[in-house]
Amino acid sequence: MRLRLPAWPVSACALAVSGLVALAQTQPQQKPTPPSKPPAQQPATPQQPAPAEPVPSPVSRHYPILIVAVGTEPFWSLRLGMKGPERLDRANYPPLVLDPGEVASDQATGAWTYNAKDTATGAVVAVKLTREPCSDQLSDIKYTFRVEVQHPQIGTLNGCGQSAPDKFPEFRKKNQIDVPDDIDPNAKDAKDKDKDKKSVLDPITKFQSPADVAYLDSVGHAIVVHGNVHKTASSSGSDLAVSHDGKKLLLTYSASKTAPEPSLVLYEFDTGRSHPIAGTNLRQAFWSPDDSRIAYLKYNGQTWQVWTAPASAPDHATLLSSEKVDSLHGWVNANTLLASDTENAYWISEDKPSQAVPLKEIYGPAFQIRSTDTIRVCPINPDLLLISAYYQDAPAGAPTDAMGLSQTFFLYELRSKRRTILGPADAFAGHAEWSRDALQIFFTKGVPGKGPLVTDRIFWDGTGEKRFSAGSELVVGK
Repeated sequence: MRLRLPAWPVSACALAVSGLVALAQTQPQQKPTPPSKPPAQQPATPQQPAPAEPVPSPVSRHYPILIVAVGTEPFWSLRLGMKGPERLDRANYPPLVLDPGEVASDQATGAWTYNAKDTATGAVVAVKLTREPCSDQLSDIKYTFRVEVQHPQIGTLNGCGQSAPDKFPEFRKKNQIDVPDDIDPNAKDAKDKDKDKKSVLDPITKFQSPADVAYLDSVGHAIVVHGNVHKTASSSGSDLAVSHDGKKLLLTYSASKTAPEPSLVLYEFDTGRSHPIAGTNLRQAFWSPDDSRIAYLKYNGQTWQVWTAPASAPDHATLLSSEKVDSLHGWVNANTLLASDTENAYWISEDKPSQAVPLKEIYGPAFQIRSTDTIRVCPINPDLLLISAYYQDAPAGAPTDAMGLSQTFFLYELRSKRRTILGPADAFAGHAEWSRDALQIFFTKGVPGKGPLVTDRIFWDGTGEKRFSAGSELVVGK
């Protein structure tokens, strides 16, 4: 069956077609409108994204250790071990032992701050390490840390540092690297004091034992040692002074108990002869650094004053200073001598005005000031003094004399005012004297009237105490 479409009249079809054509010619063609959508939200004026917070570079939380730091103005070095700062060394000073404390880090700057304590004075020390390139200006070494050391007495020290494990005993021992050790475990110097310092202080091995000395033996004879030869210079005397060549000895001598005025006697080692010089009422003579002159105290009827004379013509003496003093302590250099009264120490010079430092500043509250004390200037550093003095109050357990007093010796730095007790805590010790290399100190050990007096040696860092000789009041020529 076929579906029949209705038949449209031709006229009607033509009209419809012509109408469509006319419409197409009179109206522009339009694209179909798409279905309406919600209008897209246009962003505001584009802005640059805010800079992200900087991501810190990875920084090890492990604090740098086994670091050696150095500085050049003045010359110094510091060792920072497993626990923190261990020791600080300065040119011509004994090393400082440090007790490590807390550590703080700043990851943003790559810096670490190590706190420590100066074991001798109790001063709090801060060591700051910053991880950045550093140069000491004197070498081609490229350091990895900038270092700042702050000590309340010494001041601020600036320098550079880098890892140096082979400089530390614990590393060397672990890696079977020999560590020299001059401590005899069966000797006196194997005390707890030395044991505590042993891992921090390098053993002192390159020192020179004195070849020429003088001392008082057990019965008061003045003994001179030149090389290996011992001679008795006098049956009595005090204030011994050996020339630097070891061939002459000056001493204070009183002819008899009925004529107590002291005089100076010169003993010549080669000839064995002695003769008085420069009259009476003289004492405490010292040789100049080149042995060309002598200095001594002379009594003018009211007070003691410092005089000097050519060693070759001691009768041609001249007054160096009219300053009233009680004690003479030796030459500081070729033109300056150190003397004292009961209040001040005086640097008396030929070419400039005298300078004074209060003894209370040097001694501090722990020590008495007496005219019998000795003060010795370090041979290699005039800023460093060696003082033998009595405690104000004897420490618990310290030996005492018939007056209940105890004597020891200490180091004092004039610029920093740093004071370090060096005498052994269990000893009555005095008359401390420097060796010429300044690494050793010789002192009289024993309580007067309570047994024999002997001479011991100790290094200037407080280690290595051992017996040096019998006798007391030892002085060094060279």
